[in-house]
Amino acid sequence: MTTGQRVLVTGGAGFIGSHLVDRLLESGHSVVVLDDLSTGSYRNIRHLLDDPRFQFHQGSVTDPATVEVAIEDVGTVYHLAAAVGVQLIVDRPLQSLLTNIRGTEVILEAAQRARTKIVITSTSEIYGKSQNGPFKEDDDRLLGSPRKLRWSYSTSKAVDEILAYVYHRELGLPTVVARLFNTVGPRQTGHYGMVVPRFIGQALLNEPLTVYGDGTQSRSFTYVGDVVEALMLLGAAPEAEGGVFNIAGSSEITIGDLARLIIEKTGSQSEVHQVPFEDVYGDGFEDLQRRAANTQRLESLTGYRCTTGLDEMIERMVEYAKETARAL
Repeated sequence: MTTGQRVLVTGGAGFIGSHLVDRLLESGHSVVVLDDLSTGSYRNIRHLLDDPRFQFHQGSVTDPATVEVAIEDVGTVYHLAAAVGVQLIVDRPLQSLLTNIRGTEVILEAAQRARTKIVITSTSEIYGKSQNGPFKEDDDRLLGSPRKLRWSYSTSKAVDEILAYVYHRELGLPTVVARLFNTVGPRQTGHYGMVVPRFIGQALLNEPLTVYGDGTQSRSFTYVGDVVEALMLLGAAPEAEGGVFNIAGSSEITIGDLARLIIEKTGSQSEVHQVPFEDVYGDGFEDLQRRAANTQRLESLTGYRCTTGLDEMIERMVEYAKETARAL
């Protein structure tokens, strides 16, 4: 990706997308953002409105006419617009499926007409409930019943990945798929089941930290700044085209230990309360015990590794939460 290129970021008012937009502008590019603000926030991009290199379109990636306008004269597309978060998927499964599948179909069609490189963000949910790990990009997937809405998100993003691969293989479109593992950082909210900002919000109010399940399930958390760097490197690497890459940090921790760490970092008087999954998501909910990634493919191609530690991630998020509270 050459310096000074015009770049489209779908979902650019969201948590990850807005950080990517900041970094792209910092690197000398001009940026077009397309976001319907359903889960993104105008607050995340408000500081960019006076920058002549920044342009914002409010609209949906499921609308072909809107996408066609946004992609005009664009050299690279970063497609981050999606329905995300376990709570949102369980509460609004139809909207989530349509947004993820139809939205990706529309943006790929537009990219194909414009012959524009596209980087599509996927998810560690792809691997389902397999107990193996750390997961490699070509590992088998293990999902539950299609009638368990928990797995609809994984399925929709798998369709996105297949579409990207087929567009590359059959039509020669330069596509890259990036699978993100539990990205956290400033601007992330506790809505839709995002565990770290939810715990921080509870801890700062000295409220009980609600751990879903028994707390022994583990996750690998990745700092948003590291994710953005990896995305930009993949977008700039011709060798990445047609490939899929895990983007993940090495900060794996159980959710119970995460809650206790956040209590320690915030100096909170909170206690940890365990809540059955069924009380939060309904009967028959299935979770996965471990989510960790093998990132050798990313490191071999780009030389980049996500290195920000969990303590630093939490400290930055706590400071952001306090700043946000003071601004209200």
